[in-house]
Amino acid sequence: MKVIGLMSGTSVDGIDAALTEISGEGYAVSAELIAGKTHPYSEKVRSQILDLCANKPITMAALAELDDAIAHHFIQAIEALNIDLSTVDLIGSHGQTLYHRPPQIGQLGYTQQLGRGDLIAQATSRTTVSNFRVADMAYGGQGAPLVPMIDACLLSQSEQAIAVQNIGGIGNVTYLPPWNKKGTPPATVKGWDTGPGNALIDWAVTKLSAGQSTYDSGGNWASQGQPDQTLIDQWLQQPFFQLEPPKSTGRELFGAQYAEQCWQVAQARGLSEADFLATLTDFTAATIELSYRHFLDQVPTEVLIGGGGGRNQYLMERLQRRLPEAKVGTTDKHKINGEYKEAIAFAILAYWRYHNVPGNLPSVTGADKPCLLGELWQP
Repeated sequence: MKVIGLMSGTSVDGIDAALTEISGEGYAVSAELIAGKTHPYSEKVRSQILDLCANKPITMAALAELDDAIAHHFIQAIEALNIDLSTVDLIGSHGQTLYHRPPQIGQLGYTQQLGRGDLIAQATSRTTVSNFRVADMAYGGQGAPLVPMIDACLLSQSEQAIAVQNIGGIGNVTYLPPWNKKGTPPATVKGWDTGPGNALIDWAVTKLSAGQSTYDSGGNWASQGQPDQTLIDQWLQQPFFQLEPPKSTGRELFGAQYAEQCWQVAQARGLSEADFLATLTDFTAATIELSYRHFLDQVPTEVLIGGGGGRNQYLMERLQRRLPEAKVGTTDKHKINGEYKEAIAFAILAYWRYHNVPGNLPSVTGADKPCLLGELWQP
């Protein structure tokens, strides 16, 4: 079955579109990337999204227009693949997260993704699945991360435990115990958000370059500085990092306001711009290390990186230094394209929804039970 997966994460750096060939039944699935493309947002739409994530007010009319605009950008991402849509069986669209509130005692969680699955279905004449997170949250789950179920099915090893670490705007980990990929993934699979991924780094690059750049290509700028361990230790005192999984987070916590506070403290300590970027980059690595050492019995011997962070060589080096007992590489080693891994994941989640297969993993999200994820839109 040919499925297009669409994903735009908390980095808000563009929409990843992945045409994927998926085969198999239940959780015994395989996925092959046929074509991938990243389609950028217009500067206007990206700015509107980031403003909302930073709690800027908006009218309902403007919110509706933004919902339409994001959907049209997702449709353009599909068009950028330059394929015959009549050969595509299904589309899975994550949409763009604007707000995510994890559940608390006595209060259900709430999440909102824009990008109208109904409009995508009508524009492409393809069955579309969207709004994946709300069902898990209705059963008391975090609604995130959802990718661990896919990690388990595609990347589990029969003889060793591994960790799969996504580094997008926010970082999240999947701990995979040994599994022979038969039956249902074991309940000992774990997963949670580790904290900021690229979000703080991207904010700093955008600010320090006066908008000329939006990310640190290869970590080259950060590599010219020295991380401030005292600051990193201070930032690690944030209560989220001590919170036991399951847990999730987003720009509501690690967004522009948090980044500005980090910058003010860094200036007071006399850090150069390169030192500040080096400190933010190593902070991301430190949050991952802290998560593994606090919430896993031991650090796995192999850590596979997916998402944009895998292209930041300085970040990869800092993570390897902090986890010397592990071999840190990318998911590409196991023939899962790291750049489009999350888009592939939502193609598989759409495939499962279409075939009535539960897509969440309660041991990860904290939901009361497995459930179908996503709303089906017929053209």
